[in-house]
Amino acid sequence: MLFNSIEFLLFLPTVFFLYWFVFKNQLRAQNVLLLVASYIFYGWWDWRFLSLIIASTFLDYFIAIQLGKTSISKKRKLLLGISLVGNLGMLGFFKYYNFFVASWIEAWSSVGITMEASTLNIILPVGISFYTFQTLSYTIDVYRKEMKPTKSFIDFAAFVTFFPQLVAGPIERASHLLPQFYKNRTFEYQNAVDGVKLIIWGMFKKVVVADNCAFFVNKIFESPETYSSGELFVGMVFFAFQIYGDFSGYSDIAIGLSKLFGFDLMVNFKFPYFSRDIAEFWRRWHISLSTWFRDYIYIPLGGSKGSQWFQIRNVMIIFLVSGFWHGANWTYVVWGLFHALMFLPLLLFNINRSHLITKSYGWLDFAKIGVTFLVVCIGWVFFRADSITDAFQYLAHMLELKNLGLTLFYKTNANLMIFGLSVLAVGILSMQELVWVIKKRELPKISAFGALLLVLLIFFMGSFKNQMDFIYFQF
Repeated sequence: MLFNSIEFLLFLPTVFFLYWFVFKNQLRAQNVLLLVASYIFYGWWDWRFLSLIIASTFLDYFIAIQLGKTSISKKRKLLLGISLVGNLGMLGFFKYYNFFVASWIEAWSSVGITMEASTLNIILPVGISFYTFQTLSYTIDVYRKEMKPTKSFIDFAAFVTFFPQLVAGPIERASHLLPQFYKNRTFEYQNAVDGVKLIIWGMFKKVVVADNCAFFVNKIFESPETYSSGELFVGMVFFAFQIYGDFSGYSDIAIGLSKLFGFDLMVNFKFPYFSRDIAEFWRRWHISLSTWFRDYIYIPLGGSKGSQWFQIRNVMIIFLVSGFWHGANWTYVVWGLFHALMFLPLLLFNINRSHLITKSYGWLDFAKIGVTFLVVCIGWVFFRADSITDAFQYLAHMLELKNLGLTLFYKTNANLMIFGLSVLAVGILSMQELVWVIKKRELPKISAFGALLLVLLIFFMGSFKNQMDFIYFQF
């Protein structure tokens, strides 16, 4: 079920009414309602894949219970291994089976050996990468004795399937979200108002910014050789805004929806396009994933301790794994490698933590922001392209600089109107972030600003008829 769909517009008020009016002050009933609602929300896409999320839930619930009963090191390691193999096995099969088979055949073909192997018509379960990591954080934390296993299966299952963030994050830690299912929740008017504001802002990012940028991005990336260097450059930048508006918009909606039900989710984005280097970008982009990799892979590998070559190895591993997590395509691996190569000079010169705190921005900072944004945009070409060859061809055509025209954007009056509104939307988005960065506070609560968001949302309500999936649903 999509947030920007008619079905969800009926689903949300129904769950909200039952939650606060029928089951008010009934914690157990509220958690059961959230669990049932989450299964309906997820099963609306394809009910058959509910079996996977239920299997993962049962597995980690009982593994954690057994971890809580024993202090024998070998047994604890075995139990953790079962959780890792079970969860990552399901993820690997559904997400990477065909990729590995195809890569194996291509590898042998490159040396003149023809091989045959069967691939399967496997449908990737939506959100499997997100809920898999969420459940793993629970068993790993219990294994580390950083939290105690929960005795309530309902509470744990509701935590795993919590519908606002189920299919595209933020990837919540059990230590943060699970305890919130134990506590009685009361309706707070201001919290609900803040939630609605976040939902509107997230929908604006998705419907007005991301979906309109996608209108041009899809055309340009389908046949980049037919467009000018100027159009390719704009297409690259528009994809940067598309993926940010799409993904951060989803996170805003998820956080806002959670507030409506009395829950608090972690912030997933902190204005990443105002980063002054790649290290800062990754502290601001998809924070729930980057911190997950840091805590459960990077630090266990040794982190930044040890020799410089040891540190380089860990950085390469973490970025390559991050790239591979995003999808079963070599383009994502190259995207991860690209970011690793951009990060390594900062590590080698020990300046990767130079921009942890900002008191004010000067002209040099804005120059760094511009360079970093350009570097990130180049990386996005590999992320968006269908193949590595396509990505390099796109960049090659763009850098030819033979024609800087923007014919695509004013071919028709309709396209010009959409283009103008897209630029306006991106401008508003950038202004909001720029004010936050400079003044360290949110945009002033000006009624005209809120009214403009609503007007643009209403104008683009056609998206409810032709809903565009959120990009990160495919991961």
